[in-house]
Amino acid sequence: MITAIVLIHADVHQIPETAQAVADIPGVSEVYSCAGDVDLIAKIKVRDHEQIAEVVTGRINRLPGVTHSATHIAFRSYSSSDVEGGFSIGEQ
Repeated sequence: MITAIVLIHADVHQIPETAQAVADIPGVSEVYSCAGDVDLIAKIKVRDHEQIAEVVTGRINRLPGVTHSATHIAFRSYSSSDVEGGFSIGEQ
């Protein structure tokens, strides 16, 4: 599976509706509303790169309320146990 993180700028008056519309798109596994530089962050999990294009440019970017997005492809995921294990190498 390919994971992509999509940073979404939305019309401030439509954030809850836009977030729900994004969450309802097949391939979107999670959507977070946040404070800071972006309004929403969506996590996408699909089988191939073509599906990322379908989800982002074909669906997310066409939603009412979405004003801009930036997509980041994940190369590797780390869990807390992976990170903790990396820092404990050589410790006894």
